[in-house]
Amino acid sequence: MRTVHRTCPLCEAVCGLKITLDDVGHVTDVRGDRDDPFSKGFICPKGASLGRLDEDPDRLSAPRVRESGEWREVSWAEAFAAADQGLSRVPGPSRAVYLGNPNAHTMAGALYAQPLARSLGSRNVFSASTADQMPKHVSAGLMFGDPLAIPVPDLDRTGYLLMLGANPLESNGSLCTAPDFPGRLRALRGRGGRLVVVDPRLTRTAKLGDEHVFIRPGTDAYLLAGMAHTLFAEDLVTVRVPAAGVDEVRRALTPFTPLTCAAACGVPAGVIVRLARELAAAPAAAVYARIGTCTTEFGTLAQWLVDVLNVLTGNLDRPGGAMFARPATGGPRRRRPYRTGRWHSRVRSLPETNGELPVATLADEIETPGEGQIKALITVAGNPVLSAPNGTRLDRALAGLEFMVSVDPYLNETTRHAHVILPPPRVLQSGHYDFALLGLAVRDYARYSPPSLPLGDRPSEAEILARLAMIAAGQGVDADPASLDELILGRMLGAAVDAEGTPLHGRDPAELRAALHGSGGPELRLDAMLRLGPYGEWNGGDLSLRTLLGHPHGLDLGPLRPRLPGNLSTASGVVELAPAEIVGDLARLRAGLDGDKPEFVLIGRRHLRSNNSWMHNVGPLVGGANRCTLQINPADVARLGLDGEAVVRSAAGEVAVTLEPTDTIMAGVVSLPHGWGHAGSAQSVAARNAGVSANTLTDETVVDPLSGNAVFNGVPVEIAAR
Repeated sequence: MRTVHRTCPLCEAVCGLKITLDDVGHVTDVRGDRDDPFSKGFICPKGASLGRLDEDPDRLSAPRVRESGEWREVSWAEAFAAADQGLSRVPGPSRAVYLGNPNAHTMAGALYAQPLARSLGSRNVFSASTADQMPKHVSAGLMFGDPLAIPVPDLDRTGYLLMLGANPLESNGSLCTAPDFPGRLRALRGRGGRLVVVDPRLTRTAKLGDEHVFIRPGTDAYLLAGMAHTLFAEDLVTVRVPAAGVDEVRRALTPFTPLTCAAACGVPAGVIVRLARELAAAPAAAVYARIGTCTTEFGTLAQWLVDVLNVLTGNLDRPGGAMFARPATGGPRRRRPYRTGRWHSRVRSLPETNGELPVATLADEIETPGEGQIKALITVAGNPVLSAPNGTRLDRALAGLEFMVSVDPYLNETTRHAHVILPPPRVLQSGHYDFALLGLAVRDYARYSPPSLPLGDRPSEAEILARLAMIAAGQGVDADPASLDELILGRMLGAAVDAEGTPLHGRDPAELRAALHGSGGPELRLDAMLRLGPYGEWNGGDLSLRTLLGHPHGLDLGPLRPRLPGNLSTASGVVELAPAEIVGDLARLRAGLDGDKPEFVLIGRRHLRSNNSWMHNVGPLVGGANRCTLQINPADVARLGLDGEAVVRSAAGEVAVTLEPTDTIMAGVVSLPHGWGHAGSAQSVAARNAGVSANTLTDETVVDPLSGNAVFNGVPVEIAAR
């Protein structure tokens, strides 16, 4: 027996794990790492099941090629040759890539997915971001100049937290990296603070709070606008950061009185006013909103208003408020102005955001003939048939591709359409560093987990992606993947020595390259990023890969500290409170006041033992509360005469689903969890617990226009007896 320490890669909480392995590499025990200074031993059911997931017998251990409808296992050389042959038949503009959510949880995904996308010779880049958090990136980019400059609530010091569309007792947090989120919320209340949760459901998080406020799905922007209006009307505005556009915001929000907004969102006007007053009066407060507010038709407006309130109450960039993490691998601030819409999709002319197109139009681009029609697709760690809007249509579209290659450990609802599947190694065979998630942490922290088990004679995930990138770039199957790492390192170090006024200015890049430590490209690149980062050896600190290897439980880098104006990348050098694109979209919000209200709307739901469609093939994680049911208010059940099951219909499709009557959900609202729909799956446990896909019901033609994000919450539906 031996013990290894690793970061859990199964959600955004980055908890430390203590894993026991036997002499053949079998996981015998998984516990929380009590010596991790950030997670302090916290573990959830997903982390405890890491061994079962890592050793799932349905995981693919070798590549597969599909010919004449039949799958056969092949060697890695044959698989890469098949990928080369298939991609070379399709010109660059007709290629596409889809990057799934797990790429944010793997070192290889973080380091190699973008080089792969750039190698395609195409602007057809899609990801789970436009099914999740793109509104936050757009609002941050327009306000702060950088789409990755996302403030997070300073959970450990705040005295008042207003939370919308988030359920961290089930999700463990999102766009807010906080191990033991439940414990941090209890500590907030324990020190006399106040937690207010706004949600169409009385969630586990809402039950923990001091107050729960029901709200009509998709209307969070009205509540937030009414609160901001109140701050101006009652002279409660306090701005403590350099900001432009305060008066423009005041004028733009004039129509959104609490009474007007109450009619739209269902929150009484008196409650809207009281929440604004409480937020302004709290010694330290933060507004935090997540996926329930992002995946709506006003997602970007809602995310903008979150930070408008944080600014107007003086709570942005101060302890206890909404603050910016200072990640150890963070580089110099962004220099070029943030823009969206640099190009548009071919069929629906939807704007680019952050270098990608909305996944809501992927099926359009595959099905519609003409120059640039997508004919070849690479998917990396994604299952868009279950996660993208109108997955039924996308399922049909994928079947018509000329060629598809998937990097994925499973034969699932999406990869069944591939011609080549390249499975990554087990979690324990890969190194791990959370590049993206530590940029959203509620406390600055760094931890690296080296591989716990040898790779054997198979390639790493980094090598798989690097080889695919070189194949897509026309360099063939024999190109050395290490040359891609050297190219990227050369550019990184060259930029560092060219930057005037820095400690490395004028140094020899070859000298710096020779000093790097690491086994393979990912570790070498991590070492360079750590050394160049704000705590790094080459930037006046002492951090490097060797430092982290000497601290296997992780390093606490301290509480969040104020970072403005230095963290701003706007042309003006100040927070832009009134970006023209966002202020212009308020006309659409105002027009929505007069829209018809459907009888029923659909929202999603998160389970603690699930993360999208990843974990439905692990027995201990399926069952109990983790079931695919339709939550519905008992009054609606009685009024419609429902019993047992119901048919749910939308503009996109229909499903028959088991009912779960509960008074924890508003009347007129129904909830279906995301990530199910495994009927006929090659994954044995998932197939026995198939459920139905919520994205049979979501409409791919409806998006938030500023971000292109799909709309999964507030979807109009009809409910009928089966």
